[in-house]
Amino acid sequence: MANESAKRPLLSGLVDPPKYPQKNTTTKRKRFLRSKSAPSVDILLGPTEVGGTLPDSKLNSIYFRPSLKQVVLYLVIYLGAGAACFYLVKDQLAGRKTNGVLDAIYFSIVTMTTVGYGDLVPNSVTTKLLASVFVFTGMAIVGMLLSRAADYLVEKQEMLLYKALHMRCKGGEAHMLKQIETNKVKYKFYTTAVILVLLITIGTVFLWKVEKLEFVDAFYCVCSTITTLGYGDKSFSTGGGRAFAIFWIVTSTVCVAQFFLYLAELNAEHRQKLLAKWVLTRRMTFVDLEAADLDDDGVVGAAEFIIYKLKEMGKISEEDIALVMEEFEDLDIDQSGTLSAADLVLAQSNQ
Repeated sequence: MANESAKRPLLSGLVDPPKYPQKNTTTKRKRFLRSKSAPSVDILLGPTEVGGTLPDSKLNSIYFRPSLKQVVLYLVIYLGAGAACFYLVKDQLAGRKTNGVLDAIYFSIVTMTTVGYGDLVPNSVTTKLLASVFVFTGMAIVGMLLSRAADYLVEKQEMLLYKALHMRCKGGEAHMLKQIETNKVKYKFYTTAVILVLLITIGTVFLWKVEKLEFVDAFYCVCSTITTLGYGDKSFSTGGGRAFAIFWIVTSTVCVAQFFLYLAELNAEHRQKLLAKWVLTRRMTFVDLEAADLDDDGVVGAAEFIIYKLKEMGKISEEDIALVMEEFEDLDIDQSGTLSAADLVLAQSNQ
């Protein structure tokens, strides 16, 4: 801070919160429901949505999450374009063929998911260039749309999984929602694992019974497919098999990608919890005290202690602290060490 008056705990109110008069509490509570500088709810949502929940379309735009309808639309456009293009050049595809339209859609799916069995391959300059374009487009759809849609659908199933795992436990909906939020990554991982096992079982049984593969070969084909390994020695060769593969391949490859994503997140969350536990249980040293003293006044206030612990846990970094302190000093026009309405007025007038 610029002067000595600024050297005080930033969150001193946490230790000795100021006591305000108790009269007219209802009026004051209503007054501070939202920031006065923030856009009004009726401006953001329109008069028909005030007082209600945000519609799915607005939530999707806020969180950059495509809706299920959008995902289906993009997927249909991709498959429609791919099927049309590859149907027109079907004679330039080499390999085991069944039905022209079905093979074109099947080839688009195998290309999009990068499975690449090799049972159908481009056999001309035109088809090779088309395949090169569609593989990049398909990877973008899988990475940006299908994965986010799968993440959204998995979140929808978390409540069902929680109820299944805690059938005999008592607790209201608030307790259930709190537990789900606390263990969000874990429940996502469990949900995806269950779905993945079901998809592997369904795919194996289908290849075994319909495609007439040996049971081990069927399981081997499933594993090489969902991991996009796609050796090509075993694949869907019948018309019915390829019709099934159009839906199963997309679902299973996205599911296995989400499974490993949640596994990595679960491992990172576990390591974060171990680090937080170590930071909170180890003894405070004089070196820690000196490092936590942000304003170099010889004492550590509540705010400085919290900031130091959060930094040690990896929740924030030195750069984050510096940026926030820089913004605070820019707003603190009178260099008093506190922000007031006058400071904000002066800061806004100087912009």
